[in-house]
Amino acid sequence: MPPDRAHHEVRAPDSRRWLALGLLAAAVVLSMSPWFSAAAVIGQLRAEWSVTDRASAWLTLAVQLGFVLGAVLSAALNLPDRIDARRLIAAGSLAAAAANAALLLAHGPLAGTLLRALTGAALALVYPVTLKLMSAHFTRGRGLALGVMVGALTLGSALPHLVNGLGGADWRAVITVTSVLAALGGLLALTVPPAPGGAQARAAPFQPGRAWQAVTRGGVGLSTLGYLGHMWELYAMWTWFAVYYAAQLTGPGGAARAALATALVVGVGALGCVLGGVLGDRWGRTRLTTLAMLLSGGSALMLAALTFLHAAPALILTVSVFWGLWIIADSAQFSTVVSEIADPRFVGTALTAQLALGFTLTAVSIALVPVLVSAAGWPAVFAVLAAGPLLGAWAMQRLARHPDARRIAGGRG
Repeated sequence: MPPDRAHHEVRAPDSRRWLALGLLAAAVVLSMSPWFSAAAVIGQLRAEWSVTDRASAWLTLAVQLGFVLGAVLSAALNLPDRIDARRLIAAGSLAAAAANAALLLAHGPLAGTLLRALTGAALALVYPVTLKLMSAHFTRGRGLALGVMVGALTLGSALPHLVNGLGGADWRAVITVTSVLAALGGLLALTVPPAPGGAQARAAPFQPGRAWQAVTRGGVGLSTLGYLGHMWELYAMWTWFAVYYAAQLTGPGGAARAALATALVVGVGALGCVLGGVLGDRWGRTRLTTLAMLLSGGSALMLAALTFLHAAPALILTVSVFWGLWIIADSAQFSTVVSEIADPRFVGTALTAQLALGFTLTAVSIALVPVLVSAAGWPAVFAVLAAGPLLGAWAMQRLARHPDARRIAGGRG
């Protein structure tokens, strides 16, 4: 059993923890903006670099795979539990900004792919660590706090599409802006108040085996299975929606309209994250995650039908916005569950390991989408993506009946 959590938590004053949440959320919005910077301008890069379909797929996947590699190394070395979180976030943000900016000097898909992988690896020092830091600040209302953090990630992911859609910016402008934003985010992270009780000063012991153990046992293992179902559809949808929606449009300006639509569909998820955080704290995490995944999977199936029937783009966009709201609403709750029931000494390691598994799966689903489009069309894509959240909902219902559920805030669902 993990040590008694009461001996490890020191509650921060409300003003201090909300200040920390606001500063860190702003830092994440800025720092994570390079994630989709290349995906947002992939059409321009393909034309300028004469990129083949296969090279384009690798360019898109590279940031996911880089993130996985960075997260695995970070978890194996227990970095989130051994180094001051604010400095780790700042270092990751600045490294991501540098790797993203170096795309301006790249002359082809090979260099671009390597730089995208480095960007993803650097961001593995940002996102998981912010969740761990907020868990230390919030012993009450943790679901809402982490929901805000994932909402910030969502807005950061939408930024490149927004920059690209406003006037059809040249790809160099998109890369430049997102690089500057990431650097500013890293500097802002240094201003976040430290975790209460000096949590960052007590380094966890170096135990590489903890990374795998932390996400495969008991309730954390079921939460991780639910998270994998959630991730199966999330990044595939975020990565390919602009391509999908552009194919549904006719007339001039289709690319810019698709970019703005994607910014809306992805960005509305920030509201979903806050809603999910409130419901997770008040209604129960297993209930909220089950509801969100059923609504998300149902939206994917509805889009499969609408696409097959050649429905109007406006109707497709309406359903897509609803999908975008619920596809991410549950995301923070999986991390919150880990923070509540994992060994307190290795919360950062457990969070990072769970994210590494999830992002490994996203690389598979992202790569699968163009194969399915070529073989069977977009309706088949949405039908396959819907399988993930349906499996995830089953796992979270299993968690609701597991003994570890008694330690999850908000009840057993």
